Amino acid sequence: MSGFREPGFSDRQKAAQEARKNLLNKFKSQPGPDDPAVLAKRAEREALAAKRAEAKAAREAEKAEQKRLEEEAKAAEAARIAREAEEAIAKAAEAEAEQKARRDARYAARKAKRK
Repeated sequence: MSGFREPGFSDRQKAAQEARKNLLNKFKSQPGPDDPAVLAKRAEREALAAKRAEAKAAREAEKAEQKRLEEEAKAAEAARIAREAEEAIAKAAEAEAEQKARRDARYAARKAKRK
């Protein structure tokens, strides 16, 4: 068995040149920007991007509609709470007026008894 032979300067230079040549050939073998396959891929990507943008716009519109409905529900709930509070205040005032009327009637009855 022969041992490992360390590559010399010329071997390394040849290997680098081969690598550059392979890279250049790989780049040259790729289709150009006006190739039908490249154009088809680009059109496909653009269609996909447009579809994504459409879906995003639809999601945003749906979110906006949902937010509007939530705001309407919150406003209706706030109006209901305010109405209930007003009704409670009116009931309390009515009960207080009724109590005052009964108290005044009792007071008037006591006064009438004394006379």
